[in-house]
Amino acid sequence: MTQTTMLLEVTDLHAGYGRAEVLTGLNFTVGQGQVITIIGPNGAGKSTTLNALIGLLPARGRIAFEGQDLSGASLEDRVMMGLALVPEKRELFSTMPVEDNLVLGGWRAMKRRVPNWKREIERVYELFPRLKERRAQLAGTLSGGERQMLAVGRALMSSPRLLMLDEPSLGLAPLVVKEIFRIIERLRAEGTSILLVEQNARAALEVADHGHVLETGSIALSGPAADLAHNPRVIESYLGAAAPREAA
Repeated sequence: MTQTTMLLEVTDLHAGYGRAEVLTGLNFTVGQGQVITIIGPNGAGKSTTLNALIGLLPARGRIAFEGQDLSGASLEDRVMMGLALVPEKRELFSTMPVEDNLVLGGWRAMKRRVPNWKREIERVYELFPRLKERRAQLAGTLSGGERQMLAVGRALMSSPRLLMLDEPSLGLAPLVVKEIFRIIERLRAEGTSILLVEQNARAALEVADHGHVLETGSIALSGPAADLAHNPRVIESYLGAAAPREAA
């Protein structure tokens, strides 16, 4: 059995807002090429975890990326190292065209002087054909699903070592959610390492290798995603009555 190379190692992570501590000592890892999901209810600290990892929030504990301690590393430093976050609110440049948003996503590659980095745009268009159709359209005029596709595409422009997705299915129609998770599966097949925060536990566990259930700032359950999907507690709390209906 091939041993997984650890890409991200999080040890005793504490973070919050002001004096309000939200995370109370998280421990988890992300291996190279893995999809790891963090599921849980609203207010559990899922988004706080990602914001702490990318450097938007002060944190205590150890965050090691490819063996390097990120203590003191700025947000820019972390992006340059290969972390990319697609935030819950997308945070697009609404008054700019789709393609300009993608070009700005290539900032890391441009700064590292990667040759022909703009070719990555064609890869994004191949993943999301609708973005190519709307390449000249202002980002603010896109539908919710298209905005999510653009947010993911912009993050991919940096060729990230670790792609972090914060609630990618939030507010989207079921068909669009299926398309977003189809893209996550494809990225996984191509070897992209992904840390997925999601309220849609069923969809998240279907694409992930390993999962963590976050409740009130700490990890309540962990295990292979397939095991968690059949865990009675997870079914009752996060999968609900839909489980037997879908199985049928």
